[in-house]
Amino acid sequence: MAEESFTVSEAQAGATLAAVVREMIPGTSWSQAKEMCSGGRVRVDGVPAADPARRMSAGERVEIRLAGAARREPAVTDLVVHLDGEVAVVRKPAGILTVPFERDDRDTLVALARVAVRRIDAARGRETSPTLRTVQRLDKETSGLVVFARSVPAQRHLQRQLAEHTVLRRYLAIAHGAAEDAVYETMFVPDRGDGLRGSWGVFRPGRGEAPAEAREAITRVQVLERLPGATLLACELETGRQHQIRIHLAEAGHPLVGETVYIRDWRGQLLPAPRPMLHAAVLGFVHPRTEKVVRFEEPPPDDFTAVLKRLRAGKSRQR
Repeated sequence: MAEESFTVSEAQAGATLAAVVREMIPGTSWSQAKEMCSGGRVRVDGVPAADPARRMSAGERVEIRLAGAARREPAVTDLVVHLDGEVAVVRKPAGILTVPFERDDRDTLVALARVAVRRIDAARGRETSPTLRTVQRLDKETSGLVVFARSVPAQRHLQRQLAEHTVLRRYLAIAHGAAEDAVYETMFVPDRGDGLRGSWGVFRPGRGEAPAEAREAITRVQVLERLPGATLLACELETGRQHQIRIHLAEAGHPLVGETVYIRDWRGQLLPAPRPMLHAAVLGFVHPRTEKVVRFEEPPPDDFTAVLKRLRAGKSRQR
């Protein structure tokens, strides 16, 4: 029977044993985590720990004996695209949060990435901290590349680049209709007038100056391919507001294929897709230690390519 071991971090201190087990063994349900504890498969500092509700302290050593079924495929280390002492670049699957939204959110990208970092560092013979610091986020249903910092100086270095709009963030998007090359530059507000986030003065005419909470949002869009009823686009973020690409395309009359929120003004046929078709394909920044520009690319996942293939097949039939 395989075994996993790890040290409880400062961020995990105060969580229950079952919650920590779930975080460290991705794919484990609450009932499975509790059964691991009550079944004698979990030890803390060498002593069996049968109480899943036990509160954990930083520095405690946890050992878990794993049955074969407890392993998750593919390996969690497959999430990591690049790892060094300052940064971790990871590929985010669609359908998971980048970071916890609620206290009990455990199966997040940052939690999975911590496990991956710990295992990779261990395989390299390094005893390092798996701490990851948030720099940027992707929406839950968006796939693609995300960078985490491994130290406070690295985090500040990357955040400064984001503030100065020098980080390269290029997305692939499939949007409804015949979209055009464009630069969308608007002021985002929490409520554009219909209860949704959006651009000041777009949903309904704005009177006077934009409110104090308005924030600049700039998206650059380039047409890559015309498809039946849709367009494949490259979208570059100059700013990084929540739902920025989704909102800008929808307000321009071209909501993402698979969009379920920003579609109130769309009167055409809604093309089917399992999620909003948006993928963070390219990520580039100045490395916090070397000061050299690094660039990473990630091909779109299977659900994105399946929708693209279906639309391309429709284009072939039209010829």
